[in-house]
Amino acid sequence: MTEHELNSRVEVLEFRLTHQEAAVEELTRTVLAQEQRVGEQAETIRRLEAQVRSLTSAPPGAQEDEIPPHY
Repeated sequence: MTEHELNSRVEVLEFRLTHQEAAVEELTRTVLAQEQRVGEQAETIRRLEAQVRSLTSAPPGAQEDEIPPHY
């Protein structure tokens, strides 16, 4: 293999490495954004679960016995 061929192969490898590094950086940013979004969604689910628990812990029929304001 000649020196020119070796240099060409090294250039191709460097080019590929550069693009792979850029792809890895983009994937890292995407994963971090998704991790943040999942955390926000988990917090929303916790709040909704707490709301459901508070609604289901009300005495049975408590809301049904109330007279609507239009009567």
